Amino acid sequence: MSHYLLAQIKIVDRDEYSIYEAGFMDIFSKFRGKILSVDEQPRLLEGSWPYTRTVLIEFPTNDDAIDWYQSEEYQTLARHRFNSSNGNAIIIQGIPED
Repeated sequence: MSHYLLAQIKIVDRDEYSIYEAGFMDIFSKFRGKILSVDEQPRLLEGSWPYTRTVLIEFPTNDDAIDWYQSEEYQTLARHRFNSSNGNAIIIQGIPED
């Protein structure tokens, strides 16, 4: 069953964040994820949205998502994201297929 990682990110240092962006795909491509959306101008329907970037990624399983996120390579790169942004990230379960 698919699992989705949703990240809401408020970038505060674009130069530092660009280091994260530059190395992201080299690491991500080693895992079984698929980037579904990266949007800096989502259409707000309700509430407020103080984020500068929203990311939606699909993984075949929860384990795939966790393997990528917790990998040493990604966590080393993610330090640039942690230093340059604030945000939230969650994994949600897809709807089971019949």
